[in-house]
Amino acid sequence: MTSTIDFAPMARELAHRISDEVEVTLTWHPVSGELTVSVSDRRTGGYFEVAAAPDNALDVFEHPYAYAAFRGLRYEDAFVPAAA
Repeated sequence: MTSTIDFAPMARELAHRISDEVEVTLTWHPVSGELTVSVSDRRTGGYFEVAAAPDNALDVFEHPYAYAAFRGLRYEDAFVPAAA
């Protein structure tokens, strides 16, 4: 009997920072090629993700609330799915 092992690459953290209980992470998903920036507010439990293009991923990482507002995400909610 043979078994197969899935060696699909997992998501890779490219950048991470924490400031005033707000955690921001830039993640690359190699299977889909997507980049996302996730923001988690430990004080409120709020969380959202913003999709990022390769040419502006670091800008989204540095200013995630601006990108969320521009895309109409309500980041005060406990969970907001990623926007395209």
